[in-house]
Amino acid sequence: MSRRTLAGLSIACTAALFPVAACTSDPTDAKQPAPSTSTAQPGSATVAATPSSTQPPVEKPPELEPDETLAGRQKATTGNASIEFSGGKKGDALIVAVRCQGKGTVKVAVRSVHVTFPLECLADQVSTTYNQLDVSGVNRSGVVSVEASSAVRWSLTVGRGTPVQEESPGTG
Repeated sequence: MSRRTLAGLSIACTAALFPVAACTSDPTDAKQPAPSTSTAQPGSATVAATPSSTQPPVEKPPELEPDETLAGRQKATTGNASIEFSGGKKGDALIVAVRCQGKGTVKVAVRSVHVTFPLECLADQVSTTYNQLDVSGVNRSGVVSVEASSAVRWSLTVGRGTPVQEESPGTG
């Protein structure tokens, strides 16, 4: 099983207008990740945050699972950037994985599907968050926009894969 489906803690996330997602966090992680939000179409997003000193350095963008397909990638960056990603097959989820280090918040937006999420980065730790978006329109190509201060270094991978089924509370 993938690191995202093995995550033990499930929390129901709610967007401003409707339920969107299930968030999963590594059970060794004391902090819970911020939920993904959507303001247009219902669907789901899965988040797995794994801050650790044993993670790969921020210079190395997050890896995808072997059954997932690369759609875009950004090597270590500071400040703001936009990353184009290629289209995919209908029915596949969009994966946006961000790795960061440095005190501050990284704000990620996938504007084509009206999804945004923040990632709180720590000065002394590398943090990686995987977000799986399963909403209408994710099969199209688009752009991921990232806003970050110059104090935060980040890298990003965009991929496509089979949507992970949400686990009901009490399983796992």
